[in-house]
Amino acid sequence: MSTRLFSQSAFYNAPFYNAFFRKAQGALHTGIALACLCALGLGSASALAQNAIVVNGQKIPSDLVDFIIKEQAKRNPNANTPEARRAIVEELVKQEILKQEAIKKGLASQSTVKHQSQMMNQAILANALRENFFKSNQPTDEALKTEYDNIVKTLGSTEYRASHVLVPTEDEAKAIVTKLNQGAKFADIAKAQSKDPGSAAQGGDLDWANPQSFVPEFSQAMVALKKGEYTKTPVKSQFGYHVILLTDTKPTNPPAFEQVKEQLGQKWLNDRWEQYQASLLGKAKIQ
Repeated sequence: MSTRLFSQSAFYNAPFYNAFFRKAQGALHTGIALACLCALGLGSASALAQNAIVVNGQKIPSDLVDFIIKEQAKRNPNANTPEARRAIVEELVKQEILKQEAIKKGLASQSTVKHQSQMMNQAILANALRENFFKSNQPTDEALKTEYDNIVKTLGSTEYRASHVLVPTEDEAKAIVTKLNQGAKFADIAKAQSKDPGSAAQGGDLDWANPQSFVPEFSQAMVALKKGEYTKTPVKSQFGYHVILLTDTKPTNPPAFEQVKEQLGQKWLNDRWEQYQASLLGKAKIQ
């Protein structure tokens, strides 16, 4: 239920490739996606004059080998070796022979193959657009500092550590308040009765958070408590009925700007990429 700003989960880190591009990328590393590259115009003799090898009249360009080596080097700096290049060429030759045989058998016209090729093509081009957008829209330090200041502002000056027991009905919540009034331990009740799977095992503990991390009804009741107090009246929210215990408070101590600058940059870019996608969708003619 809570959100931790400045934590890893706070800054949206969307997967860089969708499922189909991940398949295409893996295929490129082994040379399997040559047909897809050709479909994009990257494998033709007119596009790339130099050739690593010719298979049954079909030219395999050196640039393709260089591209695969470059991609592999992103994860393995020692990928560019004569042995690695030979292995890539051998794999490309094998895949080219298999591709040619598949074409002879008419498999390229099968609907499944056409759909897979189309989807890989779309994913590769969509990712190219995303990479281009990110390169062309790098945030300034001033923009990131503004983003940082806005987040710090939402954190407020105080962090709260609260526990709660969540139950479905008001009567159950009132019965819990009665037990607490009679001296029952809050943690024991939470472990036995709370319906919040994220905190019940911890005795209802929600860890440190700012009030904005919770739904309004919960945060309003929580900040009105003094340290060690619990709500005498059940708090209703969209999740059910809460009995809340305020364990402690402390001044907010956000990390320094430089510590989260990289995360802020990624969040800034992702936010604008989402806006850009939304604008394209809004302008598209979909019939």
